[in-house]
Amino acid sequence: MIGGGRGAFIGAVHRIVAIMDGKAELVAGCFSADPENSRLTGQDLLLDPSRVYGAYTEMVRAESRQPALRRLDFVVIVTPNHEHFPPAKLFLEAGFNVVCDKPATLNLAEAKKLRDIVRKTKKVFVLTHNYTGNVMVKQARELVQSGRLGKIRKVVVEYPQGWLWQRLETTGHKQASWRADPKKTGAGCCLGDIGTHAENLARYITGLRIESLCADLTTFVSGRVLEDDANILVRYHGGAKGVLHASQISIGEENNLNIRVYGDQAALEWQQEHPNELIVKYPDKPREIWRRGNSYLGATAKKFTRIPFGHPEGYLEAFANVYLEAFRAIEAEIEGKPPPQDLDFPTIEDGVIGMTFIETAVKSGQAGAKWAKFPYA
Repeated sequence: MIGGGRGAFIGAVHRIVAIMDGKAELVAGCFSADPENSRLTGQDLLLDPSRVYGAYTEMVRAESRQPALRRLDFVVIVTPNHEHFPPAKLFLEAGFNVVCDKPATLNLAEAKKLRDIVRKTKKVFVLTHNYTGNVMVKQARELVQSGRLGKIRKVVVEYPQGWLWQRLETTGHKQASWRADPKKTGAGCCLGDIGTHAENLARYITGLRIESLCADLTTFVSGRVLEDDANILVRYHGGAKGVLHASQISIGEENNLNIRVYGDQAALEWQQEHPNELIVKYPDKPREIWRRGNSYLGATAKKFTRIPFGHPEGYLEAFANVYLEAFRAIEAEIEGKPPPQDLDFPTIEDGVIGMTFIETAVKSGQAGAKWAKFPYA
């Protein structure tokens, strides 16, 4: 692991979910840019001190010399955004598979360079858009793919939070300080942190690709450099329309990611804070509430269900489902086999699209909320 030291949030989450199914073990890490923090974190985690490093450059050199039976199968990057590309590049080129937290990089140029490196090295690169691992999100995707909703007309996806309603980044709050710093987070604060999750969720469920967007971006908190609220209109290829709303100043909201997809035959709704339920709606009969763990669900939802109905599965289990799929790809890579054809995890391609989304929305917002073409490349 690179990052995830004392005082970090997402690193601890990755450590929990990666070992949830007994398929991985943490054996080495550079947990902080502060060597002492890294050392203490390694001590907390009961790691061999000789495999706890003060710099990831030191780590890649030392770990590359390990004998085959001790060699790392993959590296997890859980640093702030500006420290995604450099270690990912270094470890991929040294022959290691990589799991990276989202967004992929600091900017689109880095994301495209990283895509080239992944293609050249042929190593596994996994981007942890964790909400796609939710069982009922996978069920929603299956309903769309089966044609149950008919032709998709409209998508409404929202991700409101309230934790940055005040200038928390000036109080020493570690998570707020780097997310509000363009040198560390990139061109978008709210967009990069949660807007990319909303875009990715909508694309994962519907399969729709953005044609153009119109973004109204606002910085409500005085003194903050980047936006803390985004309201985006979307035109999809094929004619569907969308509304994407992401906010970190919506007081009272906790982590209310939700999506509504409207077809010409039926509609669906899923809420992250109630992840075990999927609402399916019809024009001529009562709405249905589909629940995780039941026999009427599709094969994909059943595959990723761990425990019987009535025992809730949520954030951690969904995150772990991404890792389960990553492990299938990594195992094949280690054994020199072709990757399974049915892999289901976010890739570097998703990372490039996510960075394109951020930069296109920022461009639109800076132009006064004008429509901007979405450039796939």
